[in-house]
Order: sequence, then C-alpha cells, then structure tokens
Amino acid sequence: MLPSRRRLLWMSSVAAVGWLVSLAGTRAQNPVANSRARRRPDGSEDASDSPNSPNPPNATKAILEERQKNIKKEVERLYDLASELKTEVEKTDSTTILSLAMLKKADEIEKLAKQIKDQAKG
Repeated sequence: MLPSRRRLLWMSSVAAVGWLVSLAGTRAQNPVANSRARRRPDGSEDASDSPNSPNPPNATKAILEERQKNIKKEVERLYDLASELKTEVEKTDSTTILSLAMLKKADEIEKLAKQIKDQAKG
C-alpha cells in the first residue's frame, strides 16, 4: 500500500473514532436526548413522564384496578368450572368414554384460562 493511502486510511479511522466519542459524550451530557431515547420493550416510546401524555397517572391506575377486578372475577369462574368438571369426572367410571358435556366444559376452561393469561400480560 502506498504511504499516502496508509496515511489517509489512518487519518480517516482516527477521525471516525473521534466523531463517535464526541457523539457519545454529547448524549451522556444531554438529559433531554436521554429522556427521548427511552423506549418500551415493544419498541414504542415511553411517554409516561411527559406532561402531555394521553393517560394521566390516575387514569392509568383506574384502568389497572378495573383489569384486576376482571381477572379476579374470571379466576373465580375458572375455579367454579374446574370444580364442576372435577365432580363430574369423579362421578364417571374411568373405563367408560368421557361425555361430550365434560369435553365442552374442558374446552371452556381452556379458553377462559387463555383469556386470563392474555389479560394478565396486558
């Protein structure tokens, strides 16, 4: 490689490293840029701290409390269905074929459990 090309390559790499260091230093010193850079795990921006957020903290708390009430109600329903299925299974002979009603109840339990799981995830 020619000495002039080596020098050009070396100077451009030094300049690139210097530019990256200055860019990193600017972000660390600028708290506004850091607050804008915060993102949620799903990739959307975290706007919970902004004064113009669409859901004030009190509204968010009310939504979460309502969701918790719904989950509790559905868990109680799930428990009742599972108890009913258990009593039906205990009444039947294990050598016979399960009834269609028992299979439907098991499907309903499965759907309700999935619905509760999805609500709990948010």
